[in-house]
Amino acid sequence: MSITHLSERPATTPGDTSFFGHPKMLASLFSVEMWERFSFYGMQGILLYYMYFTAAQGGLEIEQGLAAGLVGAYGGGVYLSTILGAWLADRLFGSERVLFGSAILIMAGHIALALVPGIPGLIAGLVLVGVGSGGLKANATALVGTLYGEKDERRDAGFSIFYMGINAGGLIGPLVTGWLQESQGFHWGFGAAAVGMALGLGIYAMGRKNLPEAAHHVPSPLPAAERTRYGLIFLGIAAAVAVLLATGTVNAENLAMSMAYAAIGASVLYFGLIFRSTKVTGTERKRVVAFIPLYIASAAFWALFQQQFTFIAVYSEEKLDRNLFGWEMPAAWVQSINPVFIIILAGVMAALWTRLGHKQPGSALKFSIGLFVMGLAFLAFIPLSGGGKTPLLALAGILLLFTLAELFLSPIGLSVTTKLAPQAFHTQMVALFFLSVSLGTTLAGILAGLYNPADELPYFAGIGGAALVLAVGLAVASPAIRKLMGGVR
Repeated sequence: MSITHLSERPATTPGDTSFFGHPKMLASLFSVEMWERFSFYGMQGILLYYMYFTAAQGGLEIEQGLAAGLVGAYGGGVYLSTILGAWLADRLFGSERVLFGSAILIMAGHIALALVPGIPGLIAGLVLVGVGSGGLKANATALVGTLYGEKDERRDAGFSIFYMGINAGGLIGPLVTGWLQESQGFHWGFGAAAVGMALGLGIYAMGRKNLPEAAHHVPSPLPAAERTRYGLIFLGIAAAVAVLLATGTVNAENLAMSMAYAAIGASVLYFGLIFRSTKVTGTERKRVVAFIPLYIASAAFWALFQQQFTFIAVYSEEKLDRNLFGWEMPAAWVQSINPVFIIILAGVMAALWTRLGHKQPGSALKFSIGLFVMGLAFLAFIPLSGGGKTPLLALAGILLLFTLAELFLSPIGLSVTTKLAPQAFHTQMVALFFLSVSLGTTLAGILAGLYNPADELPYFAGIGGAALVLAVGLAVASPAIRKLMGGVR
């Protein structure tokens, strides 16, 4: 029996333009993602401080460099868990049901952080939020991809609008949790994240019955005879992880590097699985080959961009002049600067791609531009290095470069992944993109540990320069990549 894939079954008709020229279902997915991002970024905005602040400040007194690595490892784990969420969607439950269950896990995780004190609450909360966010990410993105046909020129613009929902939540979350953390304590901030996720879950549940049949479709159902075997495999993996943790083979000190190895290993296995599958056509296989350099560029980009939650979080607390007319702004509020710029500029970029249509740059060239601008952002720290406080306006300018780079790569990455995905591996291909984010996010934590406030120049020059070299290489290779895409831009 042939497998009908989500990407072949659009949830809306091509003429549906009821949401700012886009399908109506985009509004529903925009809403649930906005509230999930409110809770996620709200929590992450104060997470590092909770880990390394002293007990008198309400923190756990974890060494700062170790805490930054753990935050990177946690972020990498979130994106690594997209594999599980994607597999469950593609083989067992469909994207919609996995998304709903994942949202419940996220809410439970924020409740654990808010109510359970100390390290036990931290571990329980981060595991639940990490697994839940991984399940939600890939499937929300996959459902957006079902709204557009492969040749629909609105596709990149639609993902940019969806990205605005992500960043609306990313803007409000740190503002609320950062203020609560400084005025009431960390657990009040985590509690606000729980309330935000509850709102998102409630709104989504009310409209859930109106979702089309395509949202519940299982692209590649797992035969009943194989379910026991896969169940034993998952139990074996869980047992192996438990043994590694119990014996100390994987511990707090090497968790970030272990997570990076896991992301690389999972990516190699996934690419191998797709290339070997008999369900993948020759054209689809070439498109997956074209995706490999985009995967590498994405990992490099996120290794820099995700330092907002590691290096820049510490930089904001210790070196940034946050004084505004005699009032000191909470350090967590710096995390809201990037979403402000996204909200302002995402619509502009969406309109630009729509207006340019087939004349817009190809995806590989957009990736190259994004990575190049990201490198420039780190080089822009060089004039600020040395003694003294960094002006808030200067850091805001650097974060504007972060934003421009992000708009060239992140929503485009989500879009091109759904376009290049083989029909039998749609959601799992999205998980591969998030694996590149997992690797990059983990590296962001590892790299932050190399930052030396007493000698900043090598850090900024090395990271920024490496990004520029990779960007130029990708630009040179973009014509060859475009040929492999088989008509996909």
